[in-house]
Amino acid sequence: MADPDHAAAPALFGPTIKAVLFDLDGVVTDTAALHARAWQRLFDEFLAAEGEDARSGPFRLPEDYVAHLDGKPRYEGVRSFLAARGIDLPFGDPDDPPDARSVCGLGNRKNRYFNDILAARGVEAFPSTLAWIRALRGRGIRTACVSSSKNCRPVLERAGITDLFDAIFDGRDLEQANLPGKPRPEMFLRASGRLSVAPAEAAVVEDAVSGVEAARAGGFALVIGIDRGAGRDALRRAGADLVVADLADLEAAGSRG
Repeated sequence: MADPDHAAAPALFGPTIKAVLFDLDGVVTDTAALHARAWQRLFDEFLAAEGEDARSGPFRLPEDYVAHLDGKPRYEGVRSFLAARGIDLPFGDPDDPPDARSVCGLGNRKNRYFNDILAARGVEAFPSTLAWIRALRGRGIRTACVSSSKNCRPVLERAGITDLFDAIFDGRDLEQANLPGKPRPEMFLRASGRLSVAPAEAAVVEDAVSGVEAARAGGFALVIGIDRGAGRDALRRAGADLVVADLADLEAAGSRG
């Protein structure tokens, strides 16, 4: 019996789909693991300084990252994790220094750690995703990158793939527009608007539960989950129409028709 996820894949190439919106970290670029490492370093330091096991021990990968941080804007992720530990900090200001004891201060320190790792490691893009994007564009299907990260554009530039997207909507755009991040759908809706495509005419590719939830809430025609660690069942429950381990699986399904 054919995999039901694979059976749905050719629908993405159907005449009703005019655009595909891609998350960045874990979908286009292999940077989700870098974010996770930066978060772990941040919270290991913070929780150790808090003492008394900071209410439940050190930061846990992948559990804490998936549950509280993956796909969310930076400060929202900090608040989510701290709330889960019963720790209350002032929100602060986005200009807070990285050593400030505030939500923004912690988020800014994490960003410093991420950029340190990025400078040392560089950016790798998933070859299967790039091949898939190029194939879509060759069919006249428009593409967008939609990321909660304020580092989205620098990461795309470092990878040399900015030109693969007709539109980009990232964490900086989100902040400037004063919109809520994932799992709310506003980011995807704004991106599809920039492409002049209705949600019913677009598909979304995500690896985070919060991103899948956002795409489903936005009423997009097809939501594809890539399981890079969130879990197939969790992505399905969040609203993914199909879940694969890699977009190469969708290419294979499409070639079978």
